[in-house]
Amino acid sequence: MKSKLLMILSMSTFGTVGLFVRMIPLTSGEIALARAVLAAAAIALYLALVRKPVRLRGLRGGGLLLLSGALMGFNWVALFEAYRYTTVSVATLSYNIAPLLVMVLSALLMHEKMSRFQLLCLLMSMLSLALIVNTSGAGSANPALGVLLGLLAAMLYASVVMLNRLIKDVGGVHRTLLQFIAAIAVLVSYVLLGGGAFTQPLAGRALLALLTLGLVHTGLMYCLYFTAIQGLKGREIAILSFIDPLVAVIGSALFLQEPFTPRQMLGGAVILLATYLSGRAGRREEQRLSSAEVH
Repeated sequence: MKSKLLMILSMSTFGTVGLFVRMIPLTSGEIALARAVLAAAAIALYLALVRKPVRLRGLRGGGLLLLSGALMGFNWVALFEAYRYTTVSVATLSYNIAPLLVMVLSALLMHEKMSRFQLLCLLMSMLSLALIVNTSGAGSANPALGVLLGLLAAMLYASVVMLNRLIKDVGGVHRTLLQFIAAIAVLVSYVLLGGGAFTQPLAGRALLALLTLGLVHTGLMYCLYFTAIQGLKGREIAILSFIDPLVAVIGSALFLQEPFTPRQMLGGAVILLATYLSGRAGRREEQRLSSAEVH
């Protein structure tokens, strides 16, 4: 129950990321790098205050930690770019394919059972992406590219989740700090290669949005998130992850006044429903098998 509550809180907060990114006049790489630096600094300060330093001696899975951190950094860049090319709601719904990808990877790599119904749900979600692409282009610079970037971010996200499920002997807070350090390393190179150097000054609302994105959405919520997923199965992660796009869709409509057509609503509803039903089906199967073992 604790893991589920932490997951609900983190997913609800993640659903507002797009709203804050839209307030920050920096490139996607710069926002991702600043986000990682702020979060890492906050976590490092916390660990210093509570006197729980990261101990690298005897650390197992260090390579997986560094790889997951690097993928996390590029996941942010891809998602932030998706926000620039399409609406926040469409980018987030495209990104929400990730929980279903987690289930597929869990079945392939961790031998968690995946039914034909769950495969059908995945297919339904993929087909529904065609409905959420805004062919008129209203409110979007390049809607198709935005959806593709959202899918790329989803694949990176699924990879990060699976790598974290394989790391067993590192606590959530220490794990998150090491991953942010790895993310910083790759994002510094990415930003410099792209010619970005934080030339755009920030003040007022933009600065506050960046601080919130780094300290709250990243520093605090990622610690809670990585702690939560260690106690959840892939199916449970899929069920609870649908909270993120729901919050994003509502937020983009209320605060950004972004267009969202009936066709897109249908496509988004199918994606969310498929994600939810596939997770429910997995949980029922798990309960059935547990009951059979008892009897």
